[in-house]
Amino acid sequence: DLGRTYVIVAYHQSMGDIAIIYKTKMQFMWVAKESLFAVPFIGWSLSLAKHIRLERGDFSSIKKVYREAAGWLRQGMPVLFFPEGTRSETGEMGEFQNGAFKLAIKEGVPVLPLAVKGTAEAIPKGSWLFTTKVRGSVTVLPAIETKGYAPADFERLRDDARASIARSLA
Repeated sequence: DLGRTYVIVAYHQSMGDIAIIYKTKMQFMWVAKESLFAVPFIGWSLSLAKHIRLERGDFSSIKKVYREAAGWLRQGMPVLFFPEGTRSETGEMGEFQNGAFKLAIKEGVPVLPLAVKGTAEAIPKGSWLFTTKVRGSVTVLPAIETKGYAPADFERLRDDARASIARSLA
């Protein structure tokens, strides 16, 4: 049910991920690194739409992100995280960070894993140039309900979501 409130998590390959994730027709807020808000047009759009700004490495910014994300979730708005924290340079999925999963358990909302394929070539890391004729896809995987997870079980939830995405990408 794509109309539910979720913490959405997706494997992050390129800036093209966001475009392809919107093909799901889900409405969501996403957590974006601070530097994107300074990019003409993209940054203005992010600010106007009230997406969530993250300053990497700043603990107070991270706390602010979770307060903002929790506020959106409480209003029924899904929030998208790229739990690796950065785009993959190797094409391999990195380890997931814990925050999105702690938040999902705390707010009692399911995690919705997304498997994004083929976007790494669309906009290579370190570039703003779109490559033409790239086939990308997004697979919406089964939601993981958080009801069975205690607050201390965030690592199990994180690993379950990562495994679900990895199986789909294999």
